[in-house]
Amino acid sequence: MLEVRGLTAGYGASTALFDVSLALGEGEVATLLGRNGMGKTTTIRAILGLTPPRGGEIRFRGESLAGLPPEAIARRGIGLVPEGRQVFPTLSVRENLVATAANRAGHAQPWTLERVYGLFPRLGERAGQSARTLSGGEQQMLAIGRALMTNPHLLILDEATEGLAPVIRAEIWATLAALKARGQSILVVDKNLAALGRLADRHHVLEKGRTVWSGSGAAMIAEAERIRGWIGL
Repeated sequence: MLEVRGLTAGYGASTALFDVSLALGEGEVATLLGRNGMGKTTTIRAILGLTPPRGGEIRFRGESLAGLPPEAIARRGIGLVPEGRQVFPTLSVRENLVATAANRAGHAQPWTLERVYGLFPRLGERAGQSARTLSGGEQQMLAIGRALMTNPHLLILDEATEGLAPVIRAEIWATLAALKARGQSILVVDKNLAALGRLADRHHVLEKGRTVWSGSGAAMIAEAERIRGWIGL
């Protein structure tokens, strides 16, 4: 589904990524782990074409993404739940969901308003409300629902549960598990090793713009103390 090899990228004269590699298979969940400032968001931006790579290779569903603009990459079936949620505050919940809706993956049973409301009943209850009136947890649900409405092959979540109350975090993890059970491929950034260990198939740890460790869920559990040192827990 997604393969990144030797990725380098940066901003202006500054280099943020020196050697990032990761992989994610069809229907798998993979993680990007690391302390703040280690290159996780820059890696996501490079995959999406928002920060053009300076070297290395990014392949999605067997095709190189080199030189493609962000809109072309999105049309290939990558949906983003950005850090900070970034919902459209003046639009209603329903308007947020339909604003970018498209069956980009050509699913036989695409995501619709009704399916998103079934996944997050609170969004259905607040369909006519302005997004800025929602709680942080509800806005995260809306951001996930908005990304799903593009019917992506790959769903990327940057800081999936940051700043959310424990009960909402549990709901988000349960939602991601349900999406995985439906065959959704997911790349997720978060710091909750316990939740990620139960959910993800592959893990990748970034340190100063480099992939310093990759492994399975079982390997992450076995090396949890070492990984906690890298991610600062």
